[in-house]
Amino acid sequence: MREPTMLVLTALAGGRAHGYALIAETESLSEGRVNLRVGTLYAVLDRLLDQGLVQDAGDEVVDGRHRKYFELTDAGGAALEREVRRLEANASAARRRLQAWRPGPAIRVAQPGPGGAA
Repeated sequence: MREPTMLVLTALAGGRAHGYALIAETESLSEGRVNLRVGTLYAVLDRLLDQGLVQDAGDEVVDGRHRKYFELTDAGGAALEREVRRLEANASAARRRLQAWRPGPAIRVAQPGPGGAA
């Protein structure tokens, strides 16, 4: 599963949302690494709709703008859960290999010096 798809499913695991909210949430979840364009988002949503992983959750007009809402389906939640397990297994394997390659603490945290500066 590609990262934007996983992030859209993750955002929808928080509840129904419309397109621009999904763009903002995926950017937040990825800490700014993923900034979906509208066309890309709707391509992802169309694919997820076709796969039955998300469904239409209604629409409304707010301040003269049409908002179409989406929500996660049970199949979408299961797909997200499988992807989370896959990523965790891959990260765990990578962590073990890194520790074997260079034993010891993988990350060293700088200790603050006098006055609190690191």
